[in-house]
This record gives sequence, structure tokens and C-alpha cells, in this order.
Amino acid sequence: MKWNDYEDIAMALYEKFGDEFGENKIYRIRFTDLLEWVLSLPNFEGKREEANEGHLEQIQAKWVYEWRDNQ
Repeated sequence: MKWNDYEDIAMALYEKFGDEFGENKIYRIRFTDLLEWVLSLPNFEGKREEANEGHLEQIQAKWVYEWRDNQ
């Protein structure tokens, strides 16, 4: 996975955290924390310096959609 693989990253985060993180909680995650969680995902090959706010916003949004789909 790379930074542009928003849906794959969101699915991996949902699998990791499950329903522990609902919509409101996902949108309150600090980008510094989200960045570390994404970098620690298995099969993630992106680099810290390639990350930007737009990537993190897209990951958050896709994670919320993934959470909604599983409710």
C-alpha cells in the first residue's frame, strides 16, 4: 500500500481497530497519531516524508465510510 491507496488503508485501520473507533472518534484523531498508525500497518510501503494533510484527510473520510458500511 502507498499513500494514495486510501480505501485499502481505511479497511486495514478498520480491521485493526474495529468498532472501537466510531465516526466522531475517527474525525477527532490527531494527524500525528494517524500518521504513525498508517506507517505501522503491515504491507504499507509509503514513507513518512511522502505524507501530507490531504492524504490523511482522505484516509479519515474513507475510514468513516468503512465504519458506516459495517454498522
